[in-house]
Amino acid sequence: MIRSFQRPTWTGTVALVGLVAVFVVAGCTPATEMPTEAPTEAPGEAPAAEREGTLRVSAFPIAQTDPAQISSDAEVLIANHVYDYLVGVDADNQVQPRLATDWTRSEDGLTYRFSLAEDVTFHDGAALTADDVVYTFRRLRDTEGLPTADLYSNITSIEATGELSVTFTLSDTNPFFLYDLSDNHALVVKEGFEGGAEGAPDFNGTGPFVVTDYQPGNRMVMEANETYFVEGQPHLAGLEIIFFNEQSASADALRGGQIDLTMDLSTPLYESLRQQEDLIAQDIATNQFANVRLRVDQPPGDDPRVVEALKLATDRQEIFQLVQQGYGAAGRDSPIGPLFSEYYTEETPIPERDPERAAELLAEAGYADGLDLEMVLLDTLNFPDLAAVLKRQWSEAGINVEINTVPESVFYGEGDWLDVKLGIVGWGHRPYPQFYLDVMLKCGAKWNATRFCDEELDQLIETTGTTLDEQERVDAYHEIQRILIERGPIIVPYFFAEYGVISDRFEGFQIKAFSGRTDFRQIRLAE
Repeated sequence: MIRSFQRPTWTGTVALVGLVAVFVVAGCTPATEMPTEAPTEAPGEAPAAEREGTLRVSAFPIAQTDPAQISSDAEVLIANHVYDYLVGVDADNQVQPRLATDWTRSEDGLTYRFSLAEDVTFHDGAALTADDVVYTFRRLRDTEGLPTADLYSNITSIEATGELSVTFTLSDTNPFFLYDLSDNHALVVKEGFEGGAEGAPDFNGTGPFVVTDYQPGNRMVMEANETYFVEGQPHLAGLEIIFFNEQSASADALRGGQIDLTMDLSTPLYESLRQQEDLIAQDIATNQFANVRLRVDQPPGDDPRVVEALKLATDRQEIFQLVQQGYGAAGRDSPIGPLFSEYYTEETPIPERDPERAAELLAEAGYADGLDLEMVLLDTLNFPDLAAVLKRQWSEAGINVEINTVPESVFYGEGDWLDVKLGIVGWGHRPYPQFYLDVMLKCGAKWNATRFCDEELDQLIETTGTTLDEQERVDAYHEIQRILIERGPIIVPYFFAEYGVISDRFEGFQIKAFSGRTDFRQIRLAE
């Protein structure tokens, strides 16, 4: 019998309502009278378990080993099991303890104090202290060129207020601050960590697995951390991350029993794997999206008529059905997807596809004989299929596209993805929408690959990122979606589902909406 998990619908509500409340964990006293709910899991609750079995996981080769620099799903996945976050986010988008056991927020919303778990050690045996957390977040905030510099620029001070106590002070209120602390890069490193020497990366974390062997481009071997501070975790004796350059090769390896788990699949590969009886398939709705973007600081994108022409030449519903085969949801040129049900709106209609009008706009912009563009994209997931459909659709408006697919390790490792004129980039799932706006759409943002800058949009982004008035935030998010539909620099054709397929020799696997944050601590050999 084929075992699979039912595809979730988009009708569920994401638990973001309590973001303006104080988060209370493990008996911590709230700083205001607003109701809160304790997390369902805390360190030390899991019963002791015998560790056995090695999970063999496929992943694309990695380029970055410094947690502050990671980008790809594979890099995040590895770092997530070598290091630990101060706080994490569960499958229901609730903030949960990780290295922090409890925390309080001041009444004015500007000061957060965290208590750290006791008896936590790095893999080299050194004890975790508040100084390590302070060092980590100061490095993330203050190091020029790191993607987190903008994210944490609102933090005015990070201080050790005890051996196992850390206090953050903000310059402005941030209703999403706890979620910011769970950013992919916010993995706690030992004080003095500098990323490791080239060719000899430093994998010294506090996480559930210890790296014992790393062969770049080939594999990484890890053993269970026998002194991991969460009792009974991990259940596995080890992990083996095996690097593949192609999705089809990893799918074949799973079919043949050479690996036990693969994620980040294209839809056709997932459909084929879920038919095999000894495999367990999971797919879940996410806010991951394909982002088609054109630089607007140079020709031809510096003419708004060209951007509008690309949008009018695009049939998003056809793309969603052909490329995604109904998994996920159609996009509306905004990163605020249906999963963010409190903030998502369809008040502003997407203009109907009109390739004839698109051709007229191009002629008005000086491209009466057509427009030739190179499109650079990852060779993973469904991106090549998306590019092929866009090439066909846009050709009807006189837009001629040359497709250039690039391996993920090269695409992100060399940094070219920010510089290409026209590209397709996948943005991973985040538990709240503000992240995307802050790092990809604000004027001068670190990952603003389009170089788009709009004063009205920036003012609205400032409002959504600081106000504690939920209705004001909702209204501002609605306006942001209107602006992006009417004059934004990006096309979001769909939000894709996340896929994972694992051997039935294992149980406890639960894929996360961002596959790189999938937690292997609960996976064990099936009984």
